[in-house]
Amino acid sequence: MANDRIELTTPDDIYYDYCLWQYEPVASPENKLRSVNLLYHSFELTCAPDSAYGLVEAIRREIGMFNTVWGIKQIGDELRREFYFYDYRRRARERSITRVLRAISPFIHCAVSVNESLNYFMFSLDVNNDLLGNTKDLKEVHMYIGNPGSAVSSGICYSVTADRTRLENFYFFFDAKKLDEIAGKINSSVFFDTTVMDINHLLWPEMMGCKVIVVANKQRNDAIYFSRINIDQLLFFLNKMKYPAPLIAFVKSHRGRLDHLLYDVGFDYRLEGQNLIVLKSGYYGIF
Repeated sequence: MANDRIELTTPDDIYYDYCLWQYEPVASPENKLRSVNLLYHSFELTCAPDSAYGLVEAIRREIGMFNTVWGIKQIGDELRREFYFYDYRRRARERSITRVLRAISPFIHCAVSVNESLNYFMFSLDVNNDLLGNTKDLKEVHMYIGNPGSAVSSGICYSVTADRTRLENFYFFFDAKKLDEIAGKINSSVFFDTTVMDINHLLWPEMMGCKVIVVANKQRNDAIYFSRINIDQLLFFLNKMKYPAPLIAFVKSHRGRLDHLLYDVGFDYRLEGQNLIVLKSGYYGIF
């Protein structure tokens, strides 16, 4: 990655996980790399246009540093990106869909309008090269609302387009130490059968020690996420999910300058006969 793109930590940096919940660095952050460098490296690997960097700066100018979560997704052999925006003040929010879409309009055009009186706390945008190249309009916003009544922290995701709103996913957040509850949730599904496959194919022993495990129910599959893992667990994940060799090499070569951060990872899955099929995986950071 070009030296002029590298961002180093400062004493004023704030550290958040992919739910925008703050944590303290797990090693000295002095003269280390911000997690945004992993996003920038993905720009290089996917030959993203220079407007990708301009988009990041436009978002930062509008809503501030460290308030945006990025996700790098692998679907088949393709790398994709998604940006996530939180404001837990809900109706009193400042980081709204309308505000962010207006801020990114020089880079990405989106005709979706939303009802800002809805009680959402988060939204996300798929931000891929075809959008950044101005060959395609952004036609969908993913809106997240709470799920009162759930025994654990939970959220519901809706797809919002210009002409419809439809249910997408349910998310359930568990203390990672409560493995019995997590296993019970995983087993309450049409997409996984613990009489066919051991649950450790999902609850990887290598990910234990993380803070939170999220189980998601989606339309065609389920998903599991491990929150606040360390750099070595991230490398394990990237290798297991067979990310591109240059991407893994970048993380490995900078391990000592990324070890102060905690990471979040996840994958979509379903059981087909005797085989566990991974449909998508992703890892997350902030900028």
